[in-house]
Amino acid sequence: MIRFSLICEHEHEFEAWFRGNDDFDTQKKRGFVDCPSCGSHKVEKALMTPAVSTSRKQEKVALAMGEAQKQALAQLKALAEKVRENADYVGDKFAEEARKIHFGETDPRGIYGEATPEEAQSLAEDGIEFLPIPSFPDDRN
Repeated sequence: MIRFSLICEHEHEFEAWFRGNDDFDTQKKRGFVDCPSCGSHKVEKALMTPAVSTSRKQEKVALAMGEAQKQALAQLKALAEKVRENADYVGDKFAEEARKIHFGETDPRGIYGEATPEEAQSLAEDGIEFLPIPSFPDDRN
């Protein structure tokens, strides 16, 4: 099975699994591929990064980056850490807490936590602004 990044004519991005390129093409021609956000059948494959399996450790992969990429990664890590330091961790109650803040049921404050893709989509549909915080391998120590 291959996971494709897809985009519809209205620029909604989503992912779907197929047996291969031929399976995607066949399902698209038969009208089985549609955008979960708007229902459009005008769907194309989006640019995606291939998932390459390797036995090399993450540290070895990081060494292959150029200096500009290393600096950008360090800045991104610092930004993520600053967000975490200045917000309350709410765990898997992120969607619930974000709604309470949005609808004025609790005092406004910065929060972070986990949300399922379905919860994130529902928050976005409700007009609740949020951003994913990147997670890095060394965050899990």
